[in-house]
Amino acid sequence: MTSAEIAACLPTRAVTSIDGLPFPKVATGKVRENFDLGDAFLIAATDRLSAFDVILPDGIPGKGIILTQMSNWWFAQAGGIIANHLLPDQASEFSRRGITDRDLQLRSMIVRKLKPLAIECVVRGYLVGSGWSAYQKTGEVCGHRLPAGLRQADKLPQPLFTPTTKAPKGEHDAPINDTQGAALVGAALYEKVKAASLALYQMGHDRAAKAGMILADTKFEFGTDAAGNLVLIDEILTPDSSRYWPAAEYRPDCSPPSYDKQFVRDHLLAIQWDQRPPAPALPPAVIEGTRQKYLAALKNLLG
Repeated sequence: MTSAEIAACLPTRAVTSIDGLPFPKVATGKVRENFDLGDAFLIAATDRLSAFDVILPDGIPGKGIILTQMSNWWFAQAGGIIANHLLPDQASEFSRRGITDRDLQLRSMIVRKLKPLAIECVVRGYLVGSGWSAYQKTGEVCGHRLPAGLRQADKLPQPLFTPTTKAPKGEHDAPINDTQGAALVGAALYEKVKAASLALYQMGHDRAAKAGMILADTKFEFGTDAAGNLVLIDEILTPDSSRYWPAAEYRPDCSPPSYDKQFVRDHLLAIQWDQRPPAPALPPAVIEGTRQKYLAALKNLLG
């Protein structure tokens, strides 16, 4: 689908839960809900939005569709780097399982059952966020010693693979170094994950540059099949899993504006919310501003 076709399908009201399906729901995350189809999983992305690790009461209409369709597009681009978890013919899979609702189809993937790895795979091309905080304290990011004198949002000498643990629900992921990562998943598999993550980041960075955007950092998740083969899972290079900046507005020594939920974070900071549940309701202008950020990223990348 083109970005215009996707935009034309977006609902006017947010879908914050998915119920009533004839399949058992086996997991609920901040955004996605997983259903067991027997031989596969149905992963449906809602329009829920979280900030500061708290799910907000208001969703962003169509956000789940944007995330799913953007991931599907990126999975196709990444085919030369690594296999992904999608079953090959999604339209046929929906049809044979009786999933006919168009909105649900657009926000869903039918995927292989795989064993997720116990790490999240972060690649950083720029010094920002928690990486900037760590550098200010130690001069390092996840065990990588960096040159002195770097500024916030500076481009790094080369992209860094900086994985984290997968924390239980309600807790924060913890950064780990290469030695710790290899201990968690095995040395040989860790090297494959590292190489794939760096290659995927470079692919995303190059495409973003052509679209007038900078891919500052991103997160990937991987799993293995019964034969131990590495497979790309979850979402890929979306505004929820990545930090995109408009290239025209980029400058170091600050945190540049991004194509994600920055609108929401700025609003919540301005009203001095204590970042504990329950979260406050969002004004319509903040909801629409955030929606436009996601749409802009979609249109820039897909053309």
